[in-house]
Amino acid sequence: MTLALVSSFRWLTWLGALLLLAGSASAAVSASDTLPQGRFLRPEVRIGELIEFELTFRHDPALNVVFPDSTADFKPFEYVSRRFWPTRTRQGVSVDRCRYTLRTFSIDSVLQLAPSVTVLRGRDTLQLRPNPAIVRLHFTAPALAPDADLPPLRQTTAPLPIEPRFNYPYWIAAAVGLLALAGIVWWSFGRRLRRRFQLYKLRRNHLYFLAQYARHLERFELSRSLTNMERAITLWKNYLARLEGNALNTLTTREIVTHYNNDPAVRKALQFADRVIYGNQLPDDAVAETDEALTALRQFADRRYDAVADAFMGRQ
Repeated sequence: MTLALVSSFRWLTWLGALLLLAGSASAAVSASDTLPQGRFLRPEVRIGELIEFELTFRHDPALNVVFPDSTADFKPFEYVSRRFWPTRTRQGVSVDRCRYTLRTFSIDSVLQLAPSVTVLRGRDTLQLRPNPAIVRLHFTAPALAPDADLPPLRQTTAPLPIEPRFNYPYWIAAAVGLLALAGIVWWSFGRRLRRRFQLYKLRRNHLYFLAQYARHLERFELSRSLTNMERAITLWKNYLARLEGNALNTLTTREIVTHYNNDPAVRKALQFADRVIYGNQLPDDAVAETDEALTALRQFADRRYDAVADAFMGRQ
C-alpha cells in the first residue's frame, strides 16, 4: 500500500514537471512571437556600400504600431531610404514589414543593428526591440603581417571633372540686389533723370526742327516757290504745337497772334506770309521782306524752346 502511494506521488511529480516545462516553452515561444524580427539581406557589407535591412513585426490587429523612420537611430549605420508594405492580417495576426536601405562607414569587423518598434497604447508607448541582427564587414585591403611596415600612401591629386550647375541662389540674390539698387537710384534720382531725359528729347526735336526749317528756307531761296514757303510755315506751326502741347497748328493767323499776346514779330511775319501765299504772288521787291519774315519765325521758335527748357530746369 505504501509502495503504491509512493509510486503514484512520483508519477504526479513527473507529470507536474512536464506540464511546467511545456508552459515555460509555450511562454517563451509566445514572448518571441511578440518581438519584432530584423535581418540583413546579405551577410557581408563593404564600407560605404548600400545594404538592405528588413524589419518584420507580427502583432495583435488591435495594436497601433509605428516603425522607425528617417529620424531614428540606426548607428553604426546611416539611413538612406526605406520601402514598406501594407499591413496584412490573417487568422487574427497582423504582419507589418519595412525594408531599409542603409550604409556604414564603421571599421568594426562585426556590426549589429536592432531598431525598436513603437507600440502606442493611449497616452503610453512601448518600445519593442528585436534581437540584434549581425552583418560582417568585408575588408578589401589585404591583411598585413604583424611585423610588416605599412604600405606607402598613394596620392591622387588630379582634379575630377564636375558637371557645371546653374547657381540659382546666387543669381536670385544678385537679381534682388540689382532691383533694390535700381529702386534706390530711381527713388533718389528718378525725378531728375526724367527731367533730363525730357530736356534731351526737347533738344533733339528742336535741332531736328532747325534742320528741316533750314532745308525749306534753302529750297525757297533757290526756287522762290511759294510752296516751300508754305511748307516752312506749316513746319513751324507743327513744331510749336508739339513743343507747347497745344493745338496751335489748327489756329488761324489772328488766333495765333492773340495766343502769343500780339507779338510784333509773329504778327508781321504771319500776316506777310498770308498775303503772299493766299495772293499767290511774290513781288521782286518783297524777297528781302520774305527772308526777314521766315528768319523772324525761326528766331521766335528758338525763344519758345528756351522758355520751355527753362521751365523744365526750374522744376528740378
